[in-house]
Formats: sequence, C-alpha cells, structure tokens
Amino acid sequence: MCKSLAVRIFVVLMAVAGFSVAVVPDSHAAGKKIGIIFDKGGKDDKSFNASAYKGVMEAKDKLGVDVKYVEATDDNSFEPLLRQFVRKDFDLIIGVGFAQAEAIGKVAKDNPKKQFAIVDSIVDLPNVRSLMFAEHEGSFLVGAMAAMKSKSGKVGFIGGMDIPLIRRFEMGYQAGAKHVNPKINVVSNYVGVTPDSWNNPPKAKELALTQFTAGTDVIFAAAGASGAGLYDAAEEKKKLAIGVDSNQNWIKPGTILTSMLKRVDVAVFKTVEETVQGKFAGGTTVFGLKNNGVDYAMDEHNAKLVPADMKKKVDDIKGLIIAGKISVPDFYEKKGK
Repeated sequence: MCKSLAVRIFVVLMAVAGFSVAVVPDSHAAGKKIGIIFDKGGKDDKSFNASAYKGVMEAKDKLGVDVKYVEATDDNSFEPLLRQFVRKDFDLIIGVGFAQAEAIGKVAKDNPKKQFAIVDSIVDLPNVRSLMFAEHEGSFLVGAMAAMKSKSGKVGFIGGMDIPLIRRFEMGYQAGAKHVNPKINVVSNYVGVTPDSWNNPPKAKELALTQFTAGTDVIFAAAGASGAGLYDAAEEKKKLAIGVDSNQNWIKPGTILTSMLKRVDVAVFKTVEETVQGKFAGGTTVFGLKNNGVDYAMDEHNAKLVPADMKKKVDDIKGLIIAGKISVPDFYEKKGK
C-alpha cells in the first residue's frame, strides 16, 4: 500500500471514530513559497489589491503554501522587491498592477527558471503569466444598472489615474448605460494622472459632490482606494454609488447599488494552484463574463436596491454578451492595443 493511500485511510478511520484530525497539505504544496507585491494603496484598499490578497490567502488556507507579501511605496521599489523574492528562492512571484510590468520584465528575463505572474499587464516572456480581465464587460452591466436606477437621466463615472485601463472601464460603463437609455447623460471625471490618484479619497469625494450637485444620481468609481470618497459623498447626498473590483456593497449598505466584480482573487488563486500542481505556464489568460472573471455583486446589502425584475434584465443582458449578441466596445481595440 502506498504511503499517501495509507494516510488517507487513517484519516477516514480516525474521523469515523470521532477523533479530530488535522489535514496535512498535499506534499506538492508543502514548502512552496509564494511572494506577492501589492501596488500603491496596499492590501487593505478594499478594492483591487484587497481582491488579490484574498486570493493568495485563500491559497495559503486551502493549498498549504507559504505566503509572503510586501506593499510597494513607489514605482522605484518594484524591481528591488522582486529581486529580493528571487534571492530567497520563492517558487512564484506575483506583481499586482500594470505599473510593475517593466520591473517584472527585467527580473523575469534575468531569471528564466523562476515563475512570475502579473495582474493587469502583458509581459511576453515564457516564465511570466499575464492575468488580464474584460473590465469593459463587467462595466457594461453596472452601467446598465445605473441607467435603470437613475431618475434624473444623468449618471457619473470617476476614474482614478487617467490611463487606458480605466478608460476601458469608462467606455464599457457608458455603453451599458446607453444600451438601456440612449438619451442618458454620462458625466466623467478623473482623480489625476499620477499613481497617487489611487489613494486620494478627498479628491474623489470632491468630484462626486460636484457631480451629485449637478444632478447626477448614480456614480461608478474605478479608482482604487480613492473610491471611499465617492461612498462618503453618496451617503451624504443620499444618492447611489457603484463599487469596483471586490464586493464593496457592505461598506455602506443602502448606498452602494452594486459592485463591478473584477475577480483578481480567482485569477491569483488559480495561478497559485497550477504552480502547486506543476502546471504553471506562461502566456496571457483573460478573465471575463464567460469564465466568471468579471460580474456584478448581489448580496443582502443591496437586495432592496435591485428588485427581481431589474436583476432579470441585467442577467438577460449578461447572457446576450456571453452569447456574442451584444458587442461591448473596448477602449484597447479603439486605441489599437
């Protein structure tokens, strides 16, 4: 009898006998070291980085890997942090955010036997897995919801840093709103043009208050930690906000209509899992509506804001996108990227 089978039988027999047995992680996972570097805003940004953190910690709990994380203070720290993980012989090194693309490209090229992953950018090397998302598809859904819920015929968008990625969110959101109401007015603003734009709630709140005062009644923010400013403004003005990346409905129940889910947690967990299984491969993996990479959030915190008939309409739109019967415009394609 092989050792692994014997262990399984022992565990079952002990459980039947009423003993509590701690399950030891699979031997492939034992000793696997996963390093992850978060972008500015940190793992507690309640948004993009937080979703990545959720995924890697789920991998720690379920797969038994050893996880170490660091929070970058500025763009210049990415490369030294990556090289530190290499020196310490980590099995998989993950960079969260497009800003790490150049650093990961350099370090991965210098260390072809090491495995890397990057979220939100493409690094074309055989030892790098690029985790990309169809943000425009999820944004289309929440744009449709904003238009369904708007009483003024005017909805808003607040982006963090003005970059093509966030323009992609904006374009999908506008298209979804206009799909429901071709005459709707969509107002857009950006927090700024530097990485600090991801962590500036006061500026986002200022932009949101201006939009609300001008008649906007639903605003979607794709702005990282800056989005907290929108939620404060929506609560203050008794208007509606839409969260992003992770499920943020719980932050201010009754104020957040829904959240556009960008399942960074799913992408990170899957990448760690395949590393543990010895199935890691470089290349680009895209997560969209078809593979649950993006979606909209429903839970007890927003159930009263989204009645059954509205949810059905949104789900019908989702089905049409998946079936290819609704073509969602993509800013990347517009820009030839």
